[in-house]
Amino acid sequence: MQLVGIYAKMDFATVLRDTKFMMFCIVSDLFGNISSVSGIFLLAWRFDGIGGLDRYEVLFMLAYGNIVMGVMNMMGGCNALFPSRIIGRGQWEHMFIMPLPYGVQMTIGVYPFTTSSKLVTGIALMWFAVANINMALPWWWVFALIINVIISMVIVAALSYLVSSLTFYAPVQCEEISSTVVYSAEYTSTFPLSGMPLYIRMPLLSIFPAGLLAWLPTLIILGKTPILTNLYPIMFAVLVSFAATYFFKKGFEYYVKKGINRYVAGGHRS
Repeated sequence: MQLVGIYAKMDFATVLRDTKFMMFCIVSDLFGNISSVSGIFLLAWRFDGIGGLDRYEVLFMLAYGNIVMGVMNMMGGCNALFPSRIIGRGQWEHMFIMPLPYGVQMTIGVYPFTTSSKLVTGIALMWFAVANINMALPWWWVFALIINVIISMVIVAALSYLVSSLTFYAPVQCEEISSTVVYSAEYTSTFPLSGMPLYIRMPLLSIFPAGLLAWLPTLIILGKTPILTNLYPIMFAVLVSFAATYFFKKGFEYYVKKGINRYVAGGHRS
């Protein structure tokens, strides 16, 4: 937590160093985040909803996805969320000699101020959606929102570490595999799955769980799913976390024996 505080102070110092420039960056990020979800929302507006979700329920889903990825970006949107970068670049070996636990060393890239635009956008869109939604949300919906956001974050992180385990075996080819998978899941999560056929919906809830980052949690919060379905995201989060832990450790054991092959004799990355 001390390290997180240091990163937060450094990030705030970045804002104060050139506040005008940073405000331009943050505001432009806000417009970029809004434009990234406006296409789906405009479709929902034109057709008065998509797949059983009305226009403001679709906006709720888009806001939820922004909140999930906004918190992830603030807490580890640099290399902590994408360990394949650290492994593929040979930086994992640098961690061997550091007199700190791996958990502390992976507390990197915490930017609570300069990367807050996606979270701010998500909160603003959520407020607007809740204010206009055509149903009375239960009093506990905020608690359900927080719990589901945490579960979705666990799924994102576990998925990233699961695919990053491949980097121990192929560091050059898989250096950016975690960012590719996470960003692909983020982009795909903006599409409501309600109106899609089962053969498309099921893979997006299991093999490539983009539907668990916004669509299914939105249905759970809005009370549009059966009771047993509400347990599926947390069950999936536990399973993918165990899988990520197992395969990451297996890859680490292989890496310890073989080492990195990205450095030539001169010490430069090939």
